[in-house]
Amino acid sequence: MKVAVAADHGGFPLKNLVIEIVQEAGHQAIDMGTFSPESVDYADYSEKAGNALQSGEVDRAVLLCGSGVGVCIAANKMQGVYAAVCHDTYTAHQGVEHDHMNAVCIGARVVGPELVKEIVKSFLSAQFSEDPRFLRRIEKVKRLEDRFLSSRNQ
Repeated sequence: MKVAVAADHGGFPLKNLVIEIVQEAGHQAIDMGTFSPESVDYADYSEKAGNALQSGEVDRAVLLCGSGVGVCIAANKMQGVYAAVCHDTYTAHQGVEHDHMNAVCIGARVVGPELVKEIVKSFLSAQFSEDPRFLRRIEKVKRLEDRFLSSRNQ
């Protein structure tokens, strides 16, 4: 699996650790920046990872900022990107399994290195469920997305 890893300055301290975790799990990490602790805008890095998800360049993404919230809000503005803030392992795998989440957002000022390892591992090892009730719900989300996000582009 190819995994985009993107961070703003707030997430930068954990970015290289996340890349290592992705690689240790047997996946290919695609580093989308930032490449220094200098102040940058989180939306730019969510967009880079979101574009990679939309194009199929990557299968999933790990987005980091100070709280996880900014990268999450920005990522969810992009069609086909399903992101959630996850600061625990249950949410990280359940979001994939039940909600087809393809981007996990983590606050580097909220969780420490040991917990981020477990969250990322949980996210990467989870598989999308084909259970009819989850698929029905995902279809409803996609209809909302088509109705509201598509109308912005017209």
